[in-house]
Amino acid sequence: MKKTDIAMIILIASISMAIAYFVVGAIPGLQDASEPVKVKTIDKYSADIGQPDPNVFSSDALNPTVEVTIGKEGN
Repeated sequence: MKKTDIAMIILIASISMAIAYFVVGAIPGLQDASEPVKVKTIDKYSADIGQPDPNVFSSDALNPTVEVTIGKEGN
């Protein structure tokens, strides 16, 4: 290889690395967050169980454990 070939390979490699650096820096998922994010936490654990929602747990609600037959029985 000639010196010009080696110089061209080094030039192309350095330009490719610079382009890759800026492309990766432009991806938002790979950037460091500048300010912390607040997350919701609970105050304390409790053994109390509240009343169930009357819209869901009512005497008129469907019972999913009851077997339902559609059509003729004993096909």
